[in-house]
Amino acid sequence: MPDYKFKTIDAAGKVRSDTMVASNPMELEKRLGSMGFDLLSFKEHSKLSRSILQKKTISRRDLINFTFHVEQLTKSGVPLLDSLKDIRDSIEYSTFTDVLQTVIDDIEGGKTFSLALSEHPQIFDKVYVTLVRVGEETGNLPEVLRDLAETIMWQDELASHTRKIMIYPAIVTVVVIGVVSFLMIYLMPQLLPFIKNIGTEIPLYTKVLMSVSNTFVKYWYLIFSFPVVLYVATVVTANKNLAVRYYLDGLKLKIWLIGPLVSKIKLARFANYFAMMYSSGITVLDALGISENMVDNLVLEDSINKARASIAEGSQISDSFERVGVFPSMIVRMLKVGEDTGAMDEALLNVSYFYNREVKESIERLEPAMMPILTIILGGIMMWIMLAVLGPVYDAVSSIKM
Repeated sequence: MPDYKFKTIDAAGKVRSDTMVASNPMELEKRLGSMGFDLLSFKEHSKLSRSILQKKTISRRDLINFTFHVEQLTKSGVPLLDSLKDIRDSIEYSTFTDVLQTVIDDIEGGKTFSLALSEHPQIFDKVYVTLVRVGEETGNLPEVLRDLAETIMWQDELASHTRKIMIYPAIVTVVVIGVVSFLMIYLMPQLLPFIKNIGTEIPLYTKVLMSVSNTFVKYWYLIFSFPVVLYVATVVTANKNLAVRYYLDGLKLKIWLIGPLVSKIKLARFANYFAMMYSSGITVLDALGISENMVDNLVLEDSINKARASIAEGSQISDSFERVGVFPSMIVRMLKVGEDTGAMDEALLNVSYFYNREVKESIERLEPAMMPILTIILGGIMMWIMLAVLGPVYDAVSSIKM
């Protein structure tokens, strides 16, 4: 696909240069005109490789806006191809504009909407493409896109809220590391001669502090580089060794305070997608096979896969999930009621709602729990340092006879 380098002028007389992907020069001029620019000159810069476009990604907000706009336009009766062109021409030029152009070209070339989206897996994941395909086949594309937009919006809100509550712990952690490093590397070496020359017996906690300070001074580069080296080594080993990754994924679900939250977030994502796919007409086995990849955890993937195998052998959905041992008893009861009443759609939506609520409540409880813990840690470190430095001084002063 041609990548044009062009010069334009706007209504204010400002000239600008940029690049844009377009099928041909007429398409380029038309798109620039819809953006309020007059084309002055252009040159075919290069052929933009499809493999490069396939690796590009966009923000979650852009994906939400795109999904919402397609849903609104198609629901209003606007043809899909015209809807995509309207969206392409209405947004500010970016990477996503080029991606939309390739999607439009693929559809004009005979591909379906879902097949054209599947050419860009970094933006439209397997669940997104599968649901769009189901919407095309059932004629319910606007409804499917609405559910997709709501789901992606929920994920964005959850990620935003999680980042918000992690700001304070991150700041406190940086402060603790900075203060301890300053005291151990700069301040303590200046105080050590004074403490040694006091003449009194040095307490054990002061000796420990002196040893820690000496270690920081001599091996500070190892201390600061060790976490980075350990992280890189762990990631590389986990990518090459499936057993190590499985163990680490299980550990993530058991870490105190953080593990239960991670587990609920991943299960909430699974339940949400599972409910959406099932209500869209996808079979239970296919929905489980697709949505198990969304949890991004080998332990949970293995559990869901076992439940899927059990269902394939003829077991009930609720019994299969109960034997897995991952889902709480309340979730199993909801699924059992759905099977007994025939309202599995409603039961799955209740599962999704239950986990959404649990995640939000867990995040809200986590913030007030982490603040005092980090404050106590910082206070404890400062108290130890002050006691180790002032303790010998106090002993020396108290031993002086008036």
